[in-house]
Formats: sequence, structure tokens, C-alpha cells
Amino acid sequence: MTAAIRPFGDRAVLVELASLGQAQRLARALLAAARLPGSPEPGPDTGPPAAVPPLADVITGLSSVVVRLGTGPADLSDALAWIEEVASRTAGTDGDGDPPGRSGTVEIPVAFDGADLGDIAASTGLTPDQVAAACTSTDLTVAFLGFAPGFPYLVGLPPALAAVGRRATPRPAVPPGSVALGGGCAGIYPASTAGGWQLVGTTPFRLFDPDHPPYARLAPGDRVRFRSVPACGAAAPALPSRPVPGWRLPDGAAYLEVIEPGPATLVEDAGRRGVGHLGVPTAGAADPDALILANLLVGNDPSAAALEITGSGPVLAVRHTTVVGLVGEAEMTLDGHRVPAHAAVPVGAGQVLAIGAVRRPLRAMLGVAGGICTPATLGSRAADLHSGVGIGRLRPGDRLGLGPPGHPRGHVLPDAAFAGRGRGHWHVSMLPGPHRTDPRMLGRLVDQTWRVGPDSDRMGIRLSPADGGGLPATDPILSTGMVTGAVQVPGDGMPIVLLADHGSVGGYPVVATVISADLGVLGRCRPGDLLTFDMVDLEAARRRARSHANALQRRVVGWLPTQAGT
Repeated sequence: MTAAIRPFGDRAVLVELASLGQAQRLARALLAAARLPGSPEPGPDTGPPAAVPPLADVITGLSSVVVRLGTGPADLSDALAWIEEVASRTAGTDGDGDPPGRSGTVEIPVAFDGADLGDIAASTGLTPDQVAAACTSTDLTVAFLGFAPGFPYLVGLPPALAAVGRRATPRPAVPPGSVALGGGCAGIYPASTAGGWQLVGTTPFRLFDPDHPPYARLAPGDRVRFRSVPACGAAAPALPSRPVPGWRLPDGAAYLEVIEPGPATLVEDAGRRGVGHLGVPTAGAADPDALILANLLVGNDPSAAALEITGSGPVLAVRHTTVVGLVGEAEMTLDGHRVPAHAAVPVGAGQVLAIGAVRRPLRAMLGVAGGICTPATLGSRAADLHSGVGIGRLRPGDRLGLGPPGHPRGHVLPDAAFAGRGRGHWHVSMLPGPHRTDPRMLGRLVDQTWRVGPDSDRMGIRLSPADGGGLPATDPILSTGMVTGAVQVPGDGMPIVLLADHGSVGGYPVVATVISADLGVLGRCRPGDLLTFDMVDLEAARRRARSHANALQRRVVGWLPTQAGT
């Protein structure tokens, strides 16, 4: 097996291989060794799992594998060596590694009414009816799942359709149930999400059920055939609907009740792990620093679920005595009286807690002692609006259960790292690559100042030049696993920096990757803010990660008095 193995930021590894079969074989070996959900049993080519570094995800691409590290102590150099060892062991396996799939062919009804059908026809020299006939004339095979929950990358298209490229500028939102072509594959969008493929039709076929294993309707190796139908009626249901407001809580349970949810209040934790190979995004807090600080402030585990507030916050009825802590610049009141942010605040049963407008940065985080205990989906309580996983935006009447409280701290010190900087102008550091590019591309990325676009969201920050031109045009890459902080450059030369809800797989080259210590900065950027970059090496990124983690711990000081006057 010929493999090029290199860092993808400072917490992930990209392995580029010669074929899809090699990528599938290596991914199966890594998944089996790491024992991630839905992975195969260890086989003779996986080796002993005892020395496996902590892995968060293993994501297959068309000729690549991306491995994201977990939160354990292993550093990137250990992971690189281990992955190289697994790759060398799987090199001797017979065959090209095609996954077995299931018997029979899955038939999917498709109405060929996509918004790009005419453009596809024009680019291929076919009529729209001939495009539809070409799509339905052959069996396709699921190469892997990625980008969104259950999203299948289907190979085996006729040559004319396999040559259809991605859009130069991705759509901010693709309707759920859209059948699309791009990068040599066909696929189906299970939910409304950003996407750059060409839309050929729609289907009501449900791809994913997060509540019932094996979760995804299709699996690598499955055969699929499209069947043309005149119309699909309703769009494909993205995912099963969320529970009704007021989830069932045990008698006497502690909870907060939502009176007014605010425009975009979400339950977020540290995100999902181990399900990237099913196409499920990581999600979690857009500003992981704020999540850690809010949880430490109220005595929680740093990864516990809290309320992420964008724009303005919720009004909550307190149904059980607890402690809250707000990290961010927003006004917080208790029964109409202002109480401080960045401090642990006791609240009593029957009181009303309200969070006003968030001034700066973009988001605030409200931690609650014991953590928010809404229903978990695929190992996390995180709401992912784009893929439809989790409970989504809060609604009036929701009851937010609380876990057992810990020992709340006192307050959060100001962030000295940004003291004296102009508001609305942020700076982050990057590592080059992992995709090879002209050094002049990186020079222009670093030398310019970029403006955060109005269509930025939890999937990614869309940038435009504030004082110059964009980057040189790029060609799409074969679909490859992605990580938070990846700086993608689509064909229009306008960079996109991926955030928490990004698709697990993407098809635009990544010229640089924001270091893990600066990911929180990305979640603070408002539309209209300015962003500049610098480039560091891997050793500097590792030092920054260690010092940043220690600095977050040091910013939370003191303890909440156990009684008045102490």
C-alpha cells in the first residue's frame, strides 16, 4: 500500500492512498482497532489494539482516510507512527478491499426536477431526459458515508455524469432529499445543509435514523439503483422529529423551563465522537473555550452540555435551586435585577433568569451546575441544526433537566490574550496544508485581511478580502475527510473556515488548518468582523495547545461561598 501520511492541523492525520479500495481497507483496520461505533470486528490485518492512541473519528474519502485524535494524552507524532504501522500491515492484504455490502439492490425513487438539471444537460451534451435515463440505467455502489448523516457517496456513474464538477460557489442551503452529482459521484442530501454538488432531482428516501442501530440506511458496498418517478411529493424527512416540548423527567428532577427561547439558543457540549464514518458531523460548541470556562465556573466537567446563546438569550423559569454562570458579554437578570456575568450566581426555585442581547463576541455560553441533561443522540446532547441531529433550537415549554451538581467556583478572569486589541479584528494561527498548494497561495492568505461574510454560520466562516483580491482559483479534490478549522478554497477563491457543524467530508482543497488552540476564536467572529492569519509549525502548535489549556484553567478562580459572608 502506497500511502502519503501527513498532519491535518495539530489534532488529525491525512492518509492519501492510490485507490478507493486501499482507503476502505485501511479505514476498516483503523475502525476495528479503535472499536468505534458500528466498526467491524478486528481482523488479522488490524494488529493488537493495545497500543491504539485515543481516536475521535476515522473518515473515509475516495482515496484517503482522515483520522481525528481524541482528547487523550497521545500526541500527533505517536498517532502518525501508529497509523503508518497499521497502513504497512494492511498493505499485504489480498484484493482491493471492496466492502462486502448487503445482498440485493436498494431501489430509490427519484423525481428528476433538480435546479441544476438543465446545466448538467448542457455540460454533458445530453437532454434532461437523457440525463435522467443515464442516472437510472446502471447500478451504483456505496463507496462510503460522509458529509452529513447517512449521506452516501455513490460510484459507478456513466462517464458523462461522472465528469460533472462541483459548483464554483457552494450553496448556503441545499433542500433535504436533493439527489446530486459532483466529483465523480452521486449522493443524496438527508437534510438542509450547505453543499456544492449539482442538483439533479429529489427523493423521499430516508437515509438515517439516529435512534436505531445501525443508524444509516445504506452501508459501504451496498448496490443502489435510481428509479425515475414523476414527482416525490413531500421532501425527504431529514431525520425523525425531535421529542415534544417537556421531555419526560423523573419525579422531583431538577430542571429549568424555557419561557422564551431566544432566536438561536442551543444545547451544546463537546460534540460527537466516533461516528464520523457514518457521515455524522462533530457539532458541539462553536466556541469550545467558552464551553470549558462556563462549565468550570459552575463546577461541571469541561465537556458537559451548556446553553450556547447567539444574538440574544433565553428567559428561563428556575424550578430547582442551582448555580449558573454566563461567559460572554451579555446582560443577565434574575427576577429583573441585574446579576454579573463571568461569575457563579446562585438561583433559587421560582426565580426567572433572563439573558439579554449578546454584545461581543458573537456568542455567549450559559453553564448550569450539573450540566444540561436533554436527551442524548449518538453519544452527545449537541444540537446540529444543519444535519438535524439533536433537539434543535429550544422552544417554549422545554424542560432542561440538570445533572448532579459539583462545587461551583467563583469567577472568570478577563482574557489577557485579547487585552488592548481592537474589537472586531481577530487573529488566528494556522498550519500549512494538508493539501499541497502553491506557496504564493499561503502568502496571500497570510498577507491579506479578511472580512467575515454575512452568510457565515456554525458550519463555517465565509471570508472575502477586506483590502485586496481573493485567492487564486483552485480545482476540486477527491472527496476527503474534514476537520474543524480547515481553510477550504473553492473555485471562486473565497476561503471558507470550517466550524463545528461542518460536513465530515468535503471536496475543496484545504490549504491551511487553524491550530486547535485558536478554534475558540473562530466561534467568536461576527459577520463584518476582520480576520487575519499567521503561519506556525507543528511544534509551535503543540506548545500553544498546552499553554492554552493551562491558561483556561487559570482563568477560573475562587470558590462560591457555602453560606453568606464566608
